[in-house]
Amino acid sequence: MAKKTLLEGKRILAVDDEPDVLETLEELLPMCRLTKAQSAQEALKLLESQCFDIAILDIMGVDGYKLLEVARKKGVIPVMLTAHALSVENTIKSFKEGAASYIPKDEMGNIATFLVDILEAQKKGKNFWWRWLDRLGAYYEKKFGPDWQSKDEEFWRHFPSW
Repeated sequence: MAKKTLLEGKRILAVDDEPDVLETLEELLPMCRLTKAQSAQEALKLLESQCFDIAILDIMGVDGYKLLEVARKKGVIPVMLTAHALSVENTIKSFKEGAASYIPKDEMGNIATFLVDILEAQKKGKNFWWRWLDRLGAYYEKKFGPDWQSKDEEFWRHFPSW
């Protein structure tokens, strides 16, 4: 658990229209300085007026892809966290649009591990997604079937890993 010290004091913006998700993130990331927003407008104001290391963005309900673009331009590491927009296509879209990760809300309990992976990648100069397939490949296989990568084999063949 020593690696979680990478998260110590990190400034995180969490954006979700569901208050219980924001509360859960607060409980899961006590070592961070977490700021919560329940709307895209609120999040945009915070991104303009404060500095953050990471932004955890819901896709549905808060215009997550627009926030992803703004976060990237501000130098904030964007992480997508979703339930309703969970799909292989949205995973690929998030990757291509510059998200550092795409996390199903079902896996939110492991958020600290995913964020540590991202910070480790940053520290080592690796692609943010270097451990994503290892961490979530089995989840995707269970959720979408064993051939979930077959629609875009070219993309997955070149996907970063260890």
